[in-house]
Amino acid sequence: METDKTTIAVGIFDKLANLYQERFMDVSLYTDSFLAFCDALSKPDATILEVACGPGNVTRFLLDIRPDFKIHGTDLSPSMLELARQNNPTAVFSLLDCRNITAFDHRFDAILCGFAFPYLSKTEAIQFIADASSQLLPDGVLYISTMEDDNAKSDWQTGSTGDQIFMNFHEADYLITALESSGFTVFFEDRVRYTGAGDKPVVDLILIASKLR
Repeated sequence: METDKTTIAVGIFDKLANLYQERFMDVSLYTDSFLAFCDALSKPDATILEVACGPGNVTRFLLDIRPDFKIHGTDLSPSMLELARQNNPTAVFSLLDCRNITAFDHRFDAILCGFAFPYLSKTEAIQFIADASSQLLPDGVLYISTMEDDNAKSDWQTGSTGDQIFMNFHEADYLITALESSGFTVFFEDRVRYTGAGDKPVVDLILIASKLR
């Protein structure tokens, strides 16, 4: 992700954090995948790294189901992190670029990446998967969701507020190949369809994979 694209995206999310919270705290569209993720983590007090946590909407959903989870949420927007802390006082949050998850000196039982891939290029998304493998404990679980379409269609998009942001589309084939190459087995694949900005149909691809020992 080029620096200017990153800076623009962070600035927009920082500016619109409260609006984003109002619109997207309800993550029930993804209930089936979150339940599958939780079921895969039968271990009590499982440690989870959540990247691009936003206002903590997914964090709260997970903790409502499994209050024993030990979640460390990260984001590049200070305003989003402040909201996440308010919404989830039992979780830990810190500023971190999702391209730098190898900065942690310990490994996790699971990594959840719900909304970061649209801001990662194809190369960065594949690298993230490899990095996630190195940061997971044996039998660790990785959750990924992303807008699915031809990667060549990635481009600048204008949101409802008039702000422009670069959105990357990703394809299931190369993501699954990257997962398998990094020692993962995909056990859950689903798609969520909804209407996006400008009444455009959007397909979110969801992949959940387990790391082989």
